[in-house]
Amino acid sequence: MYDIRGLNEECGVFGIWDHPNAAELTYMALHSLQHRGQEGAGIVCSNGENIFGARGMGLLPEAISQVQLDSLKSYRHAIGHVRYATTGASELSNVQPFIFKHSKGDLGLAHNGNLTNAQQIKLALESNGAIFQTSSDSEVLGHLLLKAKSENKLANLHASLNQIKGAFAFLVLHPESLSAARDAHGVRPLMLGQVDGAYCVASETCAFTAIGAEYIRDIEPGEVLTFSNETPIHEDFYTKQTSSNMCSMEYVYFARPDSEFRKSSIYEVRKSLGEQLAKEMAHIEADIVIGVPDSSLQAAKGFSNYSGLPNEQGLIKNRYVGRTFITPNQTLRERAVRMKHSPIREVIEGKRVIVIDDSIVRGTTSKFIVKTLKQAGAKEVHMGISSPPLKHPCYYGIDVSTHAELIAAHQTVEEIQKELEVDSLTYLSVEGMHDVFKKHHSKGECYACFTGNYPIEIIDQLLPEEKEKKRKGV
Repeated sequence: MYDIRGLNEECGVFGIWDHPNAAELTYMALHSLQHRGQEGAGIVCSNGENIFGARGMGLLPEAISQVQLDSLKSYRHAIGHVRYATTGASELSNVQPFIFKHSKGDLGLAHNGNLTNAQQIKLALESNGAIFQTSSDSEVLGHLLLKAKSENKLANLHASLNQIKGAFAFLVLHPESLSAARDAHGVRPLMLGQVDGAYCVASETCAFTAIGAEYIRDIEPGEVLTFSNETPIHEDFYTKQTSSNMCSMEYVYFARPDSEFRKSSIYEVRKSLGEQLAKEMAHIEADIVIGVPDSSLQAAKGFSNYSGLPNEQGLIKNRYVGRTFITPNQTLRERAVRMKHSPIREVIEGKRVIVIDDSIVRGTTSKFIVKTLKQAGAKEVHMGISSPPLKHPCYYGIDVSTHAELIAAHQTVEEIQKELEVDSLTYLSVEGMHDVFKKHHSKGECYACFTGNYPIEIIDQLLPEEKEKKRKGV
């Protein structure tokens, strides 16, 4: 049986078609997407007849050696993937892109997101003789594609995508074509770019910047783009039942600030979130505002711009400690937090400090930050969060899979404030967040982790505790 905790994947994907330096550009692009996954990485290439690849555990330089990269230099088509894994799933067999060898033709597959009916499909496929090699839900699509009966690969992709539910950005590499597909609700991001006349796709536009590519547009919900030598780009939709529910946490936390969604700068969106938070915290008196590095610095800047409070650098981040949000277990997270942030006493001492963070998940980081600021001599510490309380599990690819992991799921704001030992705690309102996104041209967002309103049906991957709550109507 699948456990949803082993499936959530907030990863990064990149693909490029018909470029003489496809593997090298993919490697460079994956470097810029490394923040989206630090557990493993891989590159799969096509020479027009066969598919080859390299993958490994760890950061990109550890996962793919120079020798392996050199072996892929002659290929003009490539896809790449960086991945983080939750507990129990950090193993080489789950590192993507996957390669499927088959008499109908080889294919490479890369996926960002989570399929909410993967177990149902997997059991049906296994009953018909399919053998799965990984514990990743991504493998399901590969089996569906190989099982499809049409001679037309694009028709098979459309049929297969219509069988899966969930949030996804898929790249499918055949020897003679590359297809990129985005889920019908647009939860996971996917962008179209072009470099030296070659088309490329990526989870974030920062990958385009890294290789000197032009950002053309976002791939739309339910859209499939196919690149081949016969048709440079074929634009199509696998379904007409589409909506826009972009993941709010992409804007708030995951995306790099130099990326863009729908031509809007993530940097500017986060500044606007900070400005909105300042409006909602106008009753708090303080001397300075500081941001928790790195994803909260822009919100702190926006807060300062609106409030007039000096924006100081009160915390220094150890750049060699990865994201504690996506560290695989709680013990490692707590140790990483202690290594991660250090206060600057000269900035903090004797001041009433407003500290801005993007979110509170388990409360481990926030509690330590408050404690270290007070030890550095802060007179008062007020915490502002540039997102609403995270109260509900995410089934669409973010590593927040149970209510037990979420402090706001079982404590009020007042109780969290008391536990963190902070003088005041203010979360951004859902309405305020929506107003900010609307201002920056978003067509709609997913707020499920804040509100519990899930835009995509969760079929059979609910954990027992969630199934019981759903049965009781909780």
